[in-house]
Amino acid sequence: MPSFLANIHASMYRDGAPQELTPEQEASKRRMYEQLKPRGRKYVDRIGYENWDPFMKPNDPLDIRQDVTKRTTQELIREFLQTVARTNGEAYSNEYAQGALQAALGIVNRDETMIGTMDFCLWYVDLLKREGHLEVTLNQLHAKKD
Repeated sequence: MPSFLANIHASMYRDGAPQELTPEQEASKRRMYEQLKPRGRKYVDRIGYENWDPFMKPNDPLDIRQDVTKRTTQELIREFLQTVARTNGEAYSNEYAQGALQAALGIVNRDETMIGTMDFCLWYVDLLKREGHLEVTLNQLHAKKD
C-alpha cells in the first residue's frame, strides 16, 4: 500500500448518520443491553444508552464509493497521476500524490472542506485566465524547488 494511504482515518469511510430504530429494534437493543457483561455495560453507560448503536452500519469499502463520473477514488487517482506523469515527463512526489488523494477522497465523500477548496481552485484558475497570468503561474507552480 502506498505510504500516502496510511494517513486516512477510518471515520472518512463511515456514514455516521444516526439510525431511527423500529420498535422491534428498540426492544432488541434493550435485550442486548440487559445481556451485556458488566464491562460492556460500563462502555454503553459511558457513551450513553441513547448514543449506543448496536445496529451500526458497516464502513463502506473505499473502492465502492463513486463520484458523479462513476469512478472510484482509486480509479480517479490512478488516471490523474498517470496523466500528470505523461504530461510532465517527470516523477511526482509522494506529497503531491497524497494531496491528490486527499482531494479525491474529499470530493467522492462530498466533504464540504474539499468542495470549498475545489471551488476556490476553479475560481482562482478563472481569475488567472482573465488577468493573463495562467501560463506563467502554472510554470512557476511546477518548477522544481531549489
